[in-house]
Parts: sequence; structure tokens; C-alpha cells
Amino acid sequence: MIDSMLVDGLDYVIEGEAMRPQLVAGLSKKHPGKIKIVFVGYTEISVEDKVALVKEHSDPENDWLTSESDEYIREHIENMIAYSKMIKSGCEKHRLPYFDTSEDFLGAIESTTDFLIG
Repeated sequence: MIDSMLVDGLDYVIEGEAMRPQLVAGLSKKHPGKIKIVFVGYTEISVEDKVALVKEHSDPENDWLTSESDEYIREHIENMIAYSKMIKSGCEKHRLPYFDTSEDFLGAIESTTDFLIG
């Protein structure tokens, strides 16, 4: 799929938890100068703090977590912190950029954006 996307000359963002560092590490080498790979996660935030942020910034119309129980949200955040740690480790192993939103969410998003468009 990615090979096909490179043909049309458009920019794409592919997001998804199935895109893991070990699966995409060779893409930038295979297509030098045509692909930018970046991962974003949160490894350094407590579950309680992240749950509070999710609740504080949720949008009742567009956020799928708003209808879930507190326990479900907590378990989801625990899983995502563990997943972020796995992704960060994979990025370190494969020398891929990883931006952590734990401390400064907006700053990390800005840095990620700068990396992608810069």
C-alpha cells in the first residue's frame, strides 16, 4: 500500500497502532527522502494524570471514550502507556523518532509537526 501511495506524489499521514517500528524501519531506507516516519506516545505520565487530561479535554460529540466507565478509561490508559513504552523501545532500537506527549502535549505535537513538515 505504501509503495502505491508514493507514486501519486501526495502527502499522507498513516496512523494506527498496527504501524510498529519494526514493521516500518526499512521504509525510509527503501525510499530515501520520500518517507518520514515518526511515533508519538506517552510513557512518562501517571495513569491518574492521563485519565484527568482525557476527561478534561474530551469532546462529547467526537470522543469515543466519553461514554465509557472510569474503570474502562483507566484500563485503556494503562494499556496505552505500556504500548507507548513498547513503541519507544522499538524506536530506540531502529533509530526512529519518538515524541512523548507526557509532559508537554502541545509542545510535543508542535515538535512532531515541525519534524514532518520541516
